[in-house]
Amino acid sequence: MKTFMANKDTIKREWFVVDAAGQRLGRLSTEVATVLRGKHKPTYTPHVDCGDYVIIINADKIELTGNKWEDKKYYTHSDYPGGLKVKTAKVMMQEKPTRMVELAVKGMLPKGKLGNQMYKKLFVYAGAEHIHQAQKPVVMELKG
Repeated sequence: MKTFMANKDTIKREWFVVDAAGQRLGRLSTEVATVLRGKHKPTYTPHVDCGDYVIIINADKIELTGNKWEDKKYYTHSDYPGGLKVKTAKVMMQEKPTRMVELAVKGMLPKGKLGNQMYKKLFVYAGAEHIHQAQKPVVMELKG
């Protein structure tokens, strides 16, 4: 029996929608990253992007445990001396509510071209509406 290797022709992609309201950031991110990579499928192949599309709604209602709203920090640097900028999770949620979820999921994907392909299949929205109704996304239930 030969080992199955997925390729562009054998991949069948689905669309999933996830409601992030009341979900913990890390728990949500791990499950979404698994679906984006395709590890939930029996035809998973590590060197091929065989994952599905994921739409996350209500990203502005995500939860963090403990003191993470004040203690968790997001860093950006302009590549100039003294160009480090630091934002707490609370400030990040006020300014860009979808960015926290995007960064959490992106950090769990592989680095490089393959990870970038997988990341492009993620769509995050702050509210309950999204523009992907035509794809008929299936509601994905999260564990826990």
